Amino acid sequence: MQFSPTQKSIGAWALIAALVASVLWFLAPVLSPFVVAAVLAYALTPVVDWLDDLGKGRIPRLLAVVVVECVFILLLLGVLLLIGPILVKELPLMREQLPVLLDSLNETIKPVFAQWGIKFSLDVVNIKAFALKYLTANFEDAFASVVTSVKLGGSVAFAILGNAILIPVVLFYLLMDWTRFVAKLRALVPPRMRAATDLFLAEADDILGQYLRGQLLVMGLLALYYSAGLAMFGLDLALPIGVFTGLAVFVPYLGFGLGLILAVFAGLLEFSASSGVGYAMVMVAVVYGFGQIFESFFLTPRLVGERIGLHPLAVIFALMAFGQVFGFVGVLVALPASAVLLVAIRRVQVGYLASRLYQG
Repeated sequence: MQFSPTQKSIGAWALIAALVASVLWFLAPVLSPFVVAAVLAYALTPVVDWLDDLGKGRIPRLLAVVVVECVFILLLLGVLLLIGPILVKELPLMREQLPVLLDSLNETIKPVFAQWGIKFSLDVVNIKAFALKYLTANFEDAFASVVTSVKLGGSVAFAILGNAILIPVVLFYLLMDWTRFVAKLRALVPPRMRAATDLFLAEADDILGQYLRGQLLVMGLLALYYSAGLAMFGLDLALPIGVFTGLAVFVPYLGFGLGLILAVFAGLLEFSASSGVGYAMVMVAVVYGFGQIFESFFLTPRLVGERIGLHPLAVIFALMAFGQVFGFVGVLVALPASAVLLVAIRRVQVGYLASRLYQG
């Protein structure tokens, strides 16, 4: 049985993909920081090149790389520090409002269960005592608890610290020599396959560029929307929670869920004594309900989904699969990696159909 050149090419690419997948599977814990650094380098290299071109050779690439990486790290820290004002504001409110919320919750639940003939009552006294014990603990006790946790989970803490140091270092070297690395990888491709490989990489680069630009637009627009929406209801923490929710949607589903939880807690603690629990729930339902509709049916399909061509079920599967292999890092790179994989599948499909026509 003889195979056509197209079938041989498809078989070669399938073998390469299987080998790469096997290596990724076995070396996932080691490769995770390198994968993150490579994704960041791909996204930040155009900015470094732009600064390099702007300086017309007078600005060393080293300086451009340092500036871009420092700005990126500062922006990332800024996003993480958005949680600080939320905690500083909410912890005292939790100490004040938690007893009121528990009493209100108990009075609300009891009649509901009573309609069904079920006697139900929260042990409000013990719950209050347990919660207030930890909310009123001093910083020394909290610090001691954190230290104990770090000792118990030393390997996890070491891994996090190691990645926090390793990723910026790898990112620096990749930004410095990105063009040379790409050229060396291209040199590994057999000459007769380079034309097809260049076409594939060009198409994948176009889709990834569209994805990144679309995702940044979605994040910015949602940050503005959630901040403005929560501010219209009078929430004191509208800006940090709104910006955090908008930027966190970069992690599909998880980012929105975290922002929703923060908004619910902030609304309940701030408005339960003055406007009531109902006002807080209406605020969250309106702002986040319309926000989810706005994102799911307009922003993401127009700015991201249509550009990479992934069905919602494919998005969910990609998130679960990459999360299983790479953990949280896999969730971050799931969609762009799936977009590249989609390009490969399309090319395999075209080659297969062409081979069928060739045989016919």
